[in-house]
Amino acid sequence: MSKKIFVLTVFLISSLGFSQTSETYRFTLQEAITFALDSNYTAINARRDIAKAIRQKWETTATGLPQIDGTVSYQNNLKQPVTLIPGEFGGGEPGTFTPVTFGTKQNANIVATLNQLIFDGSYLVGLQAAKTFLKFSENANEKTRLEVRKGVINAYGSVLLAQELVAIFNKNKINLEDNLFETKKIFENGLTEEESVEQLEITLLDIETQLSNAKRSEKIAKQMFNLALGIPVETPVILTNSLDQLANEHINLALLNASLNIEENIDYKIANNLTEQRYLELKLEKSKYLPSLAAFVNYGTSANSNDFSFFNGDQKWYQSSVFGLNLNVPIFSSGLRHAKTQRAKIALLQAKTDLEESVEQIKLDLTTARSNYQFAIENYQNSKKNLQLAERIEGKNQVKFTEGLVASFDLRQAQTQLYTAQQQYFQAMLQVINEKANLETVLNIPQLRIDSQTVKSMGY
Repeated sequence: MSKKIFVLTVFLISSLGFSQTSETYRFTLQEAITFALDSNYTAINARRDIAKAIRQKWETTATGLPQIDGTVSYQNNLKQPVTLIPGEFGGGEPGTFTPVTFGTKQNANIVATLNQLIFDGSYLVGLQAAKTFLKFSENANEKTRLEVRKGVINAYGSVLLAQELVAIFNKNKINLEDNLFETKKIFENGLTEEESVEQLEITLLDIETQLSNAKRSEKIAKQMFNLALGIPVETPVILTNSLDQLANEHINLALLNASLNIEENIDYKIANNLTEQRYLELKLEKSKYLPSLAAFVNYGTSANSNDFSFFNGDQKWYQSSVFGLNLNVPIFSSGLRHAKTQRAKIALLQAKTDLEESVEQIKLDLTTARSNYQFAIENYQNSKKNLQLAERIEGKNQVKFTEGLVASFDLRQAQTQLYTAQQQYFQAMLQVINEKANLETVLNIPQLRIDSQTVKSMGY
């Protein structure tokens, strides 16, 4: 009976392990994008950057709020210091000294101190800088989400391309094997030359090599797609969209005329954030010319005894309290503050120049993205026509070769032309998908922003 229970337990454990490792995902392209925006490794850390910025904002705020510190100290003078006083103080001979020990052997102190910043220019600037840094983190997260989206689209299309190539190479291989079999029979009957057989063998070897490479590329493409999603690279994933379907869905001529609001572009937002940071750094250096004022108040109690009696009810504790103000006035720094201020001014000018460059770069990126997208559409349409022509040419040469009207070299040339047209057609479909994603990224379509409140609701 115990043996049966053991076998059943092992079976259940192994079944559970198999079910966990054999989980299969199914995704449309949009489902894959949604999944990756939540699970992609870079996207996760980008959200954590916002969470860190939120904590840093409060950290900066808290430095200007009341701070209370407490200290507890205990001293046991194992060997109390001895002080020599003139002997005549105690009725002794002049010129002699009497050793005296002051204080008790054991002491205890308890002190609590409250510190409050009243005015500090750098603190006010720090609050502004913390808010700006939070905005920067939110914009950086938006940039990351746009890049994740584009990366998933590219990876999804690459997997579909690899699968299409494997399928078409398999189909071509089967057709070539049939042609080679028939040609060998014709050659054996003396109705064609051996060169016809050899030409087909060369073509078949090429196809077999490309098929093997396509299978390896498919495996790599799937692993890259899994990495973009944020799941283990060996996890089985099924893509439910087809390459042809996505290519047709991603042809949107209206997008070529979509207007761009520069201020909505994520690269502009980030460059503008950096300019604001440089401006606040300049304000910070200027604030260091101003005085700062802080207040403090403490309350303490102390006890003294030759024995450890501090927890006894009759132990006397002596209270004390102090209130004070600290005013720090900058007077002379040998040009240190001036040099830092001038350096901050230069950094601000550099940031403004970088912002101007970013604006022009965005305009260039938009023009380039539009041009590439339009070319991708035109190339896809032409590749589709070229494929149809190549199929007809190859079909005609196949018939002529069977009838002995063309040489095997002509047939091989037509086949090679067909195989090239097939690959170009699939590549053109992928190019349409990718270039549309590039254009949408420049136009900041769609809006993929997450603010600090959303991050808080996620439990960070």
